[in-house]
Amino acid sequence: MAPTMIPPPSAPAFLAANGWAEARILPLAGDASFRRYFRVVAPGRIAVLMDAPPPHEDARPFLHVADHLLTLGFAAPRILASDLDAGLVLLEDFGDARMAEVIAADPARELRIYEQAIDLAASLHAHPPAALRPYDMAEYRREAGLFTEWYAPALRLDVDAGAYHAAWEQALAPLAHVRNVTVLRDYHAENIMLLDDGRLGLLDFQDALAGHPAYDLVSLLQDARRDVAPELEAAMLDRYAATMPLDRAAYALLGAQRNAKILGIFTRLWKRDGKPRYLAYQPRVWHYLERDLAHPALAPVAAWFDANVPAEARAAAWAEVPA
Repeated sequence: MAPTMIPPPSAPAFLAANGWAEARILPLAGDASFRRYFRVVAPGRIAVLMDAPPPHEDARPFLHVADHLLTLGFAAPRILASDLDAGLVLLEDFGDARMAEVIAADPARELRIYEQAIDLAASLHAHPPAALRPYDMAEYRREAGLFTEWYAPALRLDVDAGAYHAAWEQALAPLAHVRNVTVLRDYHAENIMLLDDGRLGLLDFQDALAGHPAYDLVSLLQDARRDVAPELEAAMLDRYAATMPLDRAAYALLGAQRNAKILGIFTRLWKRDGKPRYLAYQPRVWHYLERDLAHPALAPVAAWFDANVPAEARAAAWAEVPA
């Protein structure tokens, strides 16, 4: 079920032990995981409390990646205090100017903000990856498998799961050993903050892996939560390619893999976690997926979808969010 936004019982003692005894704890946000965020307000200062409750969550990867990003000069939240056994982390507050809402309020800023986000990705990709698990074939396979594990049963589709995994392994084989950058994995407009100093602040990177640079480009430009015009997507890919190598086939491959994964995740959030609001995004994700499947590099996967997922079980199936 969706988590409530009541602070964990251990939060007041944690804050008091770290010099924030007088602070108020206000709901800030939940997300698609078990993590919750609260704004901590004290006289003359504010911070963010991340509640990442064990055993569902582990805050250690977040701290590790934050340290890596800060060392390289990127704007990750500074860690003010932590109690990893309790799953509590006190973070620098990046404010409320989230990329998605800023663009919604002032669409004229969209191009410049996306240019800045693409330039940040290119700059990050110029550095060797952090010490992270590899984005290998086993991970690609596990993620893609969320489609047959959750999506297909939800729509009562009788699919050939074995052929599905075989098609992905065939298509993704050229990328299986590419691990040359830090892949943040959820680099999109709801996890990027516009900071007062003009930089972009990074959030939600605890699942980072060492993998292929095209993945975060897909996260940003095939955003499940907002429309990115094809013209803007193309312009940003060209901008990236002006400074860093860009494998267009890899972009389509990882776009299809990510979008198949997201279709499964959003279905799981509905079926298992009581979060049906994510189903409203499914038609957009299908649009991205079908466009990616048209690339010749996806031929075996496209053939599987044609044989196993009829048109009426694709975007049209989510025109109305199920009750």
